[in-house]
Amino acid sequence: MEFMHTTLGQRVLFGTGLAAEHVAAELDRLGATRPMVIAAPPERALAETATAGTDAVLWWDQVIQHVPVETAQAARVAAADHDVDAIVCVGGGSTTGLAKAIALTTGIPVIAVPTTYAGSEATDVWGLTEDRTKITGADARVLPVAVVYDAELSASLPAGLSVASGLNGLAHCVDSLWAPKADPINQAMALEGARALNLALRGIVADPDDLQAREQALYGCYLAAVAFASAGSGLHHKICHVLGGTFDLPHAQTHATVLPYVLALNAPAVPELAVRLATALGKPPVAPEHDAVASLHGLPAAGGQDPAEAAVEALRRLYTAVEAPSRLADYGFTASGIPEAVERVLAAAPASNPVPVVEANITGLITDALTGAAPAPATATLLAR
Repeated sequence: MEFMHTTLGQRVLFGTGLAAEHVAAELDRLGATRPMVIAAPPERALAETATAGTDAVLWWDQVIQHVPVETAQAARVAAADHDVDAIVCVGGGSTTGLAKAIALTTGIPVIAVPTTYAGSEATDVWGLTEDRTKITGADARVLPVAVVYDAELSASLPAGLSVASGLNGLAHCVDSLWAPKADPINQAMALEGARALNLALRGIVADPDDLQAREQALYGCYLAAVAFASAGSGLHHKICHVLGGTFDLPHAQTHATVLPYVLALNAPAVPELAVRLATALGKPPVAPEHDAVASLHGLPAAGGQDPAEAAVEALRRLYTAVEAPSRLADYGFTASGIPEAVERVLAAAPASNPVPVVEANITGLITDALTGAAPAPATATLLAR
């Protein structure tokens, strides 16, 4: 093996019912006395719970998905006007994204308190949208100095939103297997994250009040995000950034919908990774001709199915069990947007993708995601030729 791996440094404080204690301790550690709390109106009560005993100099509730540059600039001005020395963001990916946007130009430290399973809190990736284009980058200044995980804060997240958010986390896992800077360390974290999220989402759907399942979801999404931060943004995220930034589609639902199609496209080209992903999702492939691949990773082998098919089927089983989002049409995307989406994806797609990215396969992928057609590895492979 030969690779270079970078591990990002931040503190993680994990404990159900301990958010307020952990937030106060981190502010004290930072010597911060003038914190700004960012929380969208629906999360105000959760934010008050998470910051109980903390005196904020500014509460900010203007949170918009995909972080428009105008929103970011207004929040930066407000932070400067109030001489803010720390930011506590309580909410999902959009809330964390706004905190990052402030930190990007100010260097103000961020304490992230996630209430969903987006994972943005564990990455140094920022995103801003302007003129229907979402621009992303990586910068050490935006990485939260601390993450406070408390399953009680996600307990009120409805099962459907929990599923979409958790599958967004699972997309981080899958993309990290073959992203431009993928290496054995972030692949290992991605696969463990996939295993945890597979079990967690099934548990949440069975019982939304199951705090152990929600703890597993937080654990899984954290591993997914750490893997993604190291591996970089692969084809899946490039597609979803186009769909979100250009067509204003909802972030989590878009990621959840697109994921099976990207997996179907890429899995045939990386059977050893498909073996490991299928196993993490609870269904190892069992075709004799792939016994050598299975043996290489210490996995059982029998007869009947190849790795790509097994990986796609394992994901399909999860999607069926949790009633996952399945059609971009349900979120306002239409066939008229496909040509522009394809053009933008082709311009952004990483050259290292396991399958060559061409107009035909991306058009087919987005068309299938629009209508909810069943993803099929063989069809995807043919489209790539």
